[in-house]
Amino acid sequence: MLKEIIGIAKEAGQAMLEIYHDAQDVEISRKDDDSPLTKADLASHHIIVDALKELDPETPIISEESGIPDYEDRKDWGKFWIVDPLDGTKEFIKKNGEFTVNIALIDDGVPVLGVVYVPDKETTYYAEKGKGSFKQVGADSPQRIFSSASHKDDELTAVQSRSHGSDKLVQQLKKQGLTVKETVPAGSSIKFCLVAEGKADIYPRMGPTMEWDVAAGDAVYRYSAREGVHESPLTYNKPDLKNGSFLIGLIKNVEF
Repeated sequence: MLKEIIGIAKEAGQAMLEIYHDAQDVEISRKDDDSPLTKADLASHHIIVDALKELDPETPIISEESGIPDYEDRKDWGKFWIVDPLDGTKEFIKKNGEFTVNIALIDDGVPVLGVVYVPDKETTYYAEKGKGSFKQVGADSPQRIFSSASHKDDELTAVQSRSHGSDKLVQQLKKQGLTVKETVPAGSSIKFCLVAEGKADIYPRMGPTMEWDVAAGDAVYRYSAREGVHESPLTYNKPDLKNGSFLIGLIKNVEF
């Protein structure tokens, strides 16, 4: 099934690129929470949801653009797909290429399969429980990627949001006894992938995200361990699907 999910993500990404390159300015509307929405978000959403329903009709789907099902209806779900059709809409609007398609399968509260596709870079990160994490650029052969969880007393390279990064984050980490020697800006779920391939040590996030923002990248990180599985503080199918602050990449998580 992983091969089919990668194909779906690439098809959605191609539709996004046609809109991305079609006009000098991207047409933007606003959701109820004032976050931006483009035609590309909706085009990707419809491609992915329609394809998943055909591929796996028995498994429910949560997509950012389809709303959140009532918790009473989903609290006993064993498996479900969770999708962010266009993660990094602000990066899409800025035309810096750092936006992704995110598709993940959650099983018993854990992401067991995840695909992060970066359309503008023709780069795919993907992972599956028991098989590891991989990176593929264009038509090149996929390469297994690995990362080692860092110790609290290491000098660390931290990846942070290109849109929301700040010195405040570094200072907050310092208060927790962490030493950040360098920060690397990146957009969308690419931040998880940079940790998974060892280009950054940690990904700290202050402030809320939604489960669809993190699930695919979380899978890529979890299964990039050389042995076993990396621990992750993220959980799934919460009543409101919201995550609090978190830190990816340490052997033992730090609360902040």
